[in-house]
Amino acid sequence: MPKSRIRKKDDFTPPPAKQTTSLRMSSGRGWVAPVMLALFLIGLVWIVLFYVTGGDMPVKAMGNWNIVCGFGFIAVGFGVSTQWK
Repeated sequence: MPKSRIRKKDDFTPPPAKQTTSLRMSSGRGWVAPVMLALFLIGLVWIVLFYVTGGDMPVKAMGNWNIVCGFGFIAVGFGVSTQWK
């Protein structure tokens, strides 16, 4: 019985090297981290100031709503953090 021919595969030759382009990793959202941290700190300082002064500061007329306002700043900071890439 005749022996079948063996198929030879072509040797692998890598494609020619292309000129690499530099990738710009900046997404243009450099403002997100400073604004986020600033809102966190403002909210924290607002709440701490309310408790330390016995409710006289930052806005006496708001009463206990100062706590809600402080947590509002913190919540907005978390909202801004969703834009961070």
